[in-house]
Amino acid sequence: MKATPVIAVFDVGKTNKKLFLFDEQYKIVFERSARFLETVDEDGDPCENLESLRLSIFDSLREVFKNPAFEIKSINFATYGASFVYIDEHGNPLAPLYNYLKEYPEALKNQFYNTYGGEEVFSNLTASPVLGSLNSGMQLYRIKYEKPELFAQIKYALHLPQYLSYLISGEAYSDITSIGCHTNLWDFTKNDYHEWVGKEGLSDKLAPIVPSDSVLPAAFPGNNYAVGPGFHDSSAALVPYLVNFHEPFILLSTGTWCISLNPFNSTPLTTEELENDCLCYLQYEGKPVKASRLFAGYEHEQQVKRIAAHYNTDVIAYRSVPFDAKIIEELQRMDKVVDLEAHTITGLKESPFGSRHLDDYPTDVMAYHQLILDLVNQQYISTNRVLQGTTVKRIFVDGGFSKNSIFMNLLAAAFPELEVFAAYMAQATAVGAALAIHKSWNTKPLPNDIIELKYYAGGTVLH
Repeated sequence: MKATPVIAVFDVGKTNKKLFLFDEQYKIVFERSARFLETVDEDGDPCENLESLRLSIFDSLREVFKNPAFEIKSINFATYGASFVYIDEHGNPLAPLYNYLKEYPEALKNQFYNTYGGEEVFSNLTASPVLGSLNSGMQLYRIKYEKPELFAQIKYALHLPQYLSYLISGEAYSDITSIGCHTNLWDFTKNDYHEWVGKEGLSDKLAPIVPSDSVLPAAFPGNNYAVGPGFHDSSAALVPYLVNFHEPFILLSTGTWCISLNPFNSTPLTTEELENDCLCYLQYEGKPVKASRLFAGYEHEQQVKRIAAHYNTDVIAYRSVPFDAKIIEELQRMDKVVDLEAHTITGLKESPFGSRHLDDYPTDVMAYHQLILDLVNQQYISTNRVLQGTTVKRIFVDGGFSKNSIFMNLLAAAFPELEVFAAYMAQATAVGAALAIHKSWNTKPLPNDIIELKYYAGGTVLH
């Protein structure tokens, strides 16, 4: 039997590390998942177990290379961002993979922003809210001042996707999707590194940039597969939509965070937008993507627990509550709908539902409708921040809330002038990393049927 040509994609999240093999129709033909315990850095803070991750990559590849059913044509990587691996001249890691949630020293932060124009000006240029260690460039700045001996030993600081690519290709490169995402490294007004990178001597520590759709030969002799440079996961998830849809759209990617991504909005961020959790990504073709974030998935999870405890029900009961327009009308009569305008500035830090009294709602289903209504009111504000002034006509919703019929119906009602779709797609991040290097491994045309859409007609439920 002839071996199936495939691409191998490693999708590395904070919790789950997955390997997928896709055939030329982008169907998953093999999947392997691993989880391993975190370790700690020298301060006792939790961090990724880099050695376990490295061994897992090689073990997984050995397994699929031995399988005669598959012929691996290319390999690519999509991982969480904001994390650097610091390697020496022999390619060995010199330090832990510090967690992007690690506390950042206040004095060092002040020193940085005071030197480079202040928080507001600097954030505007780099499209990076002030996020401490989550601005990955600040991790390298910290090493320079706190650990100068380590800084001197660093040959390259590679973002995690590029380090994994380096393990297979033996070539160190940087990628624009990792650099251009709240790193403090990129000046969006010049489309180049910010001047501080050169002034602080970081330029020599950052590997040359290659296009995200380029490929490298494998380091192992006798192998003829190509290796992609790796992707920041948020940018990878956007690729299938950019490939399939050419009319302007917003992708609302829902999970713990609900991120509104507008690849058709390249206007500079305002101070107000930066203060309200807006940022810019660079997508794989190097163009800016304006984005706004809302902590709605986390809030939903917390409030559902509160509802279940109050009504003595199980949280599982709320996974598939059907949309009931009559309940929404009743909630409006009760005047429980939050005024959108009043909450435009203040309403996104916490959900109004958290301060509501559950005794006001006769049933748990009514309370749950109120929760989703409050979240959609906030989502309307958040999405509008990146929608205004653009010609977007469609919103695609993927992730957890795309399966929530109350959320989807209310979102469609909130944006009656737009087409709102729930988008279903298995493993969008991994598929995006595969699609980006399609030409390197796939003889078939780009697919146009990998995203399944369900249309929600805008109603008059929300006023």
